[in-house]
Amino acid sequence: MISLSPIKRRLLYVALFEFFGILFSTVILMALSKGDAHESLPVAIIVSSAAVIWNFIYNTGFEFWEVRRQITVRTFAIRCMHATGFEVGLFIICLPLYMYWYDVGLWTAATMEAAILIFFLVYTFIFTLMFDQVFTRHSSEEKRDSSRRRRPPAPSSSNHSAPSGPTSTSRIRAPMAKRSASSAS
Repeated sequence: MISLSPIKRRLLYVALFEFFGILFSTVILMALSKGDAHESLPVAIIVSSAAVIWNFIYNTGFEFWEVRRQITVRTFAIRCMHATGFEVGLFIICLPLYMYWYDVGLWTAATMEAAILIFFLVYTFIFTLMFDQVFTRHSSEEKRDSSRRRRPPAPSSSNHSAPSGPTSTSRIRAPMAKRSASSAS
C-alpha cells in the first residue's frame, strides 16, 4: 500500500477518477449516440469539468447549510439527501448540453444522462474501493496517536524542580487539554 499526505491523496483521487471517468463515459456516449470519439470525448470532458465545479459549489453550500442548521453528524438520511441533491443538480446542469451537442430531444438526452449517472454510481463504488486498497487513508486521529507515542514522558507532578521553557509540563499538557476541551464541546 502507498501512503500519501491527505492533500496529495485527494488530488490523485480526483485526477485518476476523472481521467478514467472521461475515458469510460466517452465509450458509453459513443454507444448511446452511435457516434465516434471525436463527438463524445468533448462532451465527456465538459461533463467531467462541470461535475468537478458543481461538486465544489454544491459541497460548499451543503456544508454551509449543515452549519446553519447545527447539523454535526451526517446520518444516513442526510447522506442520502446530499447524494440526491448533488445528482439532481448535475442532471439539470448536463441535460441541456446533451440536447444541444447531440441535437436530441429531452427524452433522449435524459436517457443518455441517466445511463451516465448509473455508470458513475457503479464506477464510483468500484474505483473508490480499488483506490483505498492501493492508497492508505490516515486519519488525523492516527496522526495524533502516533505523535503522542513519540512524545517524551511528562515529568511527574511530585517533581518540584520541573524545568522551565519549552519542555515544561504546562506546555506539554496544554495542547492535550485544548483537544479534550474541543472534543467535549
